[in-house]
Amino acid sequence: MGSRFAGRVAIVTGGAQGIGAATAKRLASEGATVAVVDLSVEKSAALAKEISAEGGTAAGYGCDVTDEAAVHAMTEQVVADFGRLDVLINNAGITRDDLLYKMSAADWHAVLNTNLTSMFYCCQAAQKHMVAGKYGKIVNLSSRSALGNRGQVNYAAAKAGVQGLTATLSIELGPFNICVNAVAPGYVATAMTAATAERVGSSAEAHQKWASEHTPLRRVAQPEEIASVVAFLASDDASFVTGQTLYVNGGAR
Repeated sequence: MGSRFAGRVAIVTGGAQGIGAATAKRLASEGATVAVVDLSVEKSAALAKEISAEGGTAAGYGCDVTDEAAVHAMTEQVVADFGRLDVLINNAGITRDDLLYKMSAADWHAVLNTNLTSMFYCCQAAQKHMVAGKYGKIVNLSSRSALGNRGQVNYAAAKAGVQGLTATLSIELGPFNICVNAVAPGYVATAMTAATAERVGSSAEAHQKWASEHTPLRRVAQPEEIASVVAFLASDDASFVTGQTLYVNGGAR
């Protein structure tokens, strides 16, 4: 167990699987007390139990991050349980891919609400505790899709919005010693990208092979590789880094 986050309390949304789970494990392995937040409290509690079994400290919370009242209630509960809030990782996200002419308004709104509006709610709920403590680290998950990706007009717009949100919050919260940054992964081997493969009539393996061939490092990322960058930005090693979006995409252009 490391000690880079000793004494720190972190919230990780979408924390029960994929990049979120890898991040929760990484923070806990370095000493953080981690609130694993997911739509399913059963899944978040299961991961928290796994982290605890490995010697870390974690608890699972169920929360629909598109529900403003639920987000504020969850945040207050975490602070009540652990006495403070130092780190917020906004990772929760979904895809509802389709070409523009076929995309429904419901799919547009679902992706914007889950991938962008939820971050506004979570940041707003967290910032009052961070401002009071004169310390905070917020890391938001964007995506290479922010630069544009066929069939993802909703997702691309949301992830581009994350970068604008990040830059603006860094300006507003900087005077309170709160750093706000974003990580924009390329292709990561997760359940979400497996679903994307299925959408285009491919298998996860074949889709990863295709993505690897279009990436200079000639492979796709694993969730743990994104988590390591998130952990850096959430740590005091990045104490003078704020307002940035760091692309972690194997050199893809």
